[in-house]
Amino acid sequence: MLSYAKAKEYTEFVYYIDGGYSGKDLNRPDIQRLIKDVKDHKIDCVFVFKLDRISRSQKDTLYLIEEVFNKHNVGFISIRENFDTTTPFGKAMIGILSVFAQLERETILERTRIGIQKRAEDGLWKGGGKIPFPYFYDRNLGILVPNPTEVKLLHKMISLYISGMSFIKIGSIVGMNESLVEKRIKSRTNLGIIPYKDKEFKGRHERVVSEELYQKIIETNKLRSKSRTARHYLLSGKIYCGNCGAKYRYQKWGKRLICYCYSQQKSKPKFIKDPNCKNKRWDSFEIEDLVYESLFSMALDKNLFKTNYELLQVNVLEEYGNRLIKVQKQIDNLINFLSDGIATCETKEKLKELIEEKETLELKIAESKYDEQKNIASLEMLQNLQSTWNMMTFEEQRMIIEHIIDKVIISNNEVEIKFKIS
Repeated sequence: MLSYAKAKEYTEFVYYIDGGYSGKDLNRPDIQRLIKDVKDHKIDCVFVFKLDRISRSQKDTLYLIEEVFNKHNVGFISIRENFDTTTPFGKAMIGILSVFAQLERETILERTRIGIQKRAEDGLWKGGGKIPFPYFYDRNLGILVPNPTEVKLLHKMISLYISGMSFIKIGSIVGMNESLVEKRIKSRTNLGIIPYKDKEFKGRHERVVSEELYQKIIETNKLRSKSRTARHYLLSGKIYCGNCGAKYRYQKWGKRLICYCYSQQKSKPKFIKDPNCKNKRWDSFEIEDLVYESLFSMALDKNLFKTNYELLQVNVLEEYGNRLIKVQKQIDNLINFLSDGIATCETKEKLKELIEEKETLELKIAESKYDEQKNIASLEMLQNLQSTWNMMTFEEQRMIIEHIIDKVIISNNEVEIKFKIS
């Protein structure tokens, strides 16, 4: 090799030898020294006896040639393959090698994608990236397994969010940033789903959020999104016509601010429910004063609050708890039947149904507890509301309206206020 270099009229030489190191990658002392010397412009040309002497990886070889040697005007010659980047033919060979290397990379990538999608289709965790909260990964089974501590934290965050707290505020409580809180609360993986690209597959892992609770999260998020848009008036989007069902709109009328049915607004046909609607127009302050009166009355009278929110009509937790005890007894009995070999196939099928019902009941019990917490939070929010209302910002007042008022229905001279019921 030295004679070959001299024949090419190179007279000064430095040897780079990585004895005892594998050529599978570039994590070798002398190859790193070579790269540094090239970048320091100490080298004019690099000679090797065979291409695999510099690296056994085609990708690494191309990296060295294209990103290190060529960028610093350093030639590369492999004697065995008669490969010389200082000649036009050698430069053309680099292009050909690059094409095959790219083909190899894309083939590996495609196989990887197919493998990942196949795992997702089989309900297994697809791998790659971080394990989704609130699970850990069972490598033996290939599935996600709920982490009880993290599941409890997730439900706490969901409860706070549905109760009216922002992602930022929740993050400050649980020690996470806003985007992480939002991602974890809205994650579809919580529903027992494996998402992959634009598709979703039924996972083998246990769901930790019921479909009903997830819909509450989505509905809450939609309400928050609407409230973040330009809303200049307290009851925007909350007032409805009791005659045709269209929304009421705010509009300035000289020095007055009035509210009237969208069906009477001919310039916006998409909001019209009945073009002949003659429902009454109200001054905005008249409707808002009635809402204030109702809110402040509830703040002073807990029984009125409980009546509006139907807190005492049904003891949901007790009903769910009793049903859960019965289901657990049935499960225990069926397990005993299985151990005795009685009605094996039918018993297994029934056992599966009961276990699913048990999981559903446990989720509903957790949700009911959150609803109770939300109602308590609503009651606390209303305490002393009359004395603090005028000290609140418009955004704070809007948040309370969003949290407590479902809709205000205008029927000519009648105003009906409907509250959000847990």
